[in-house]
Amino acid sequence: MSTTAVTIAGEVARGRTTARAVTQDALDRIERSRELGAFVRVRAAAALGEADVVDRRADRATLPLAGVPVAIKDCVPVAGEPMRIGTSATPDTPQPADHPVVARLRAAGAVVVGITAVPEMCVFGATDTTEVITRNPWNRARTPGGSSGGSAAAVAAGVVPIAHGSDGMGSIRIPAACTGLVGLKPGPGLIPGGGGWHGMIENGPLATTVADAGLMFGVMAGDMSFAVAAARTDLAATSVAVAANHSLTVGVVDPHWASTLRAAATLVASLGHRIHDTRLPYPKNILPMLSRWFGGVSADLDDIGLHTAAQRRGAGLAWRTRVHGAIGRQVNQRGWIDPGHARVAAEGYARHLDELGCELIMTPALACSPLRARRWVRAPWSANMLANSTYAPFAAPFNVVGWPGIAIPFGMHPRSRTPMSVQVVGRPGSEATLLGLAAQIEAAQPWPRVAPTYA
Repeated sequence: MSTTAVTIAGEVARGRTTARAVTQDALDRIERSRELGAFVRVRAAAALGEADVVDRRADRATLPLAGVPVAIKDCVPVAGEPMRIGTSATPDTPQPADHPVVARLRAAGAVVVGITAVPEMCVFGATDTTEVITRNPWNRARTPGGSSGGSAAAVAAGVVPIAHGSDGMGSIRIPAACTGLVGLKPGPGLIPGGGGWHGMIENGPLATTVADAGLMFGVMAGDMSFAVAAARTDLAATSVAVAANHSLTVGVVDPHWASTLRAAATLVASLGHRIHDTRLPYPKNILPMLSRWFGGVSADLDDIGLHTAAQRRGAGLAWRTRVHGAIGRQVNQRGWIDPGHARVAAEGYARHLDELGCELIMTPALACSPLRARRWVRAPWSANMLANSTYAPFAAPFNVVGWPGIAIPFGMHPRSRTPMSVQVVGRPGSEATLLGLAAQIEAAQPWPRVAPTYA
């Protein structure tokens, strides 16, 4: 969609267009981009009906998302629609009520046009199932990332200007980095419905502009000051620790991604901010982080009634999901989740920032370009683990400690022909600062909003 959410809401609010017309355009774009596999359910009739309701609302002129078409990731309830979480193991019965995030978006005037694809149980960083491979609009041979890959593909293809995502190990920031979007993972407590995977999952926005991300985030959080922060480019000078080192003891960052980080840091310095090159002290022992991931997935399987290995086999779960869940079941039963690990890691990052006199951290968003689009669901669990840790290692540590982070587009990879990006993170409560810095970067070096084939 060539028009931003901010513009659409203003035009509908002022009566210069209708929510129905905007919604019909989004539905037409969904039809023209079916090869991407972004949606698992399109709500054509229901969405047009909801658009008509928006057009009749007496408070339409005050709605922050008046008539804006949005897509919802297939991991939160949308009233009247199934929630499958990427697997046939879940029932196809309609959900009785909206998730609080969906309810807030609708109350603000947004129209839900469809439900977007996820990998089975939202576990991995590429989006595919046994039936569909979701593809990157910039290069359809590549994945749009995961687990919010369907949402990212829909926004990057211009189908909708904004989409819902959730992030437990990087599942907003990774797809944003793969597809050239702004993706914000907030800290805990700002948006309802977070806290899964032992405190690591948060809901957040995917958008083509910082202003749109801030607008959607403000609605989701019930605090429109975030929309104001995202629309301003006068952030006061701050200090940023730039850490190019890989988050794992053994790991290599693609030289193009490394040079992108350096170029972004140079730009940020030119905007008046203080840059400090450093090596971030990532924890050497990643087992406590993995334990939360494994244990969280096992708890999700229990929530949908797959309590035993036999049930999981009978339900048709992919082998990689069953292995992941089996490990997690042992983690949960044996009490291997270390409640002090997140506190110690957060204290380590904070102490390092204090020693440098810095407020924010900037890292590469990915270590290399997006994975090939294929049926990773059929690959062994070990192959999935290796592929995910190789290309997307930078986001998950900040889920563990509960620090907010944002992916900001910055350049294009010359070989994969996909966008590149940097990640900026900060201590709890820094969401407005992250949005303000992103807005400055966008103003200084704008990025293409939509993949050219779909513009």
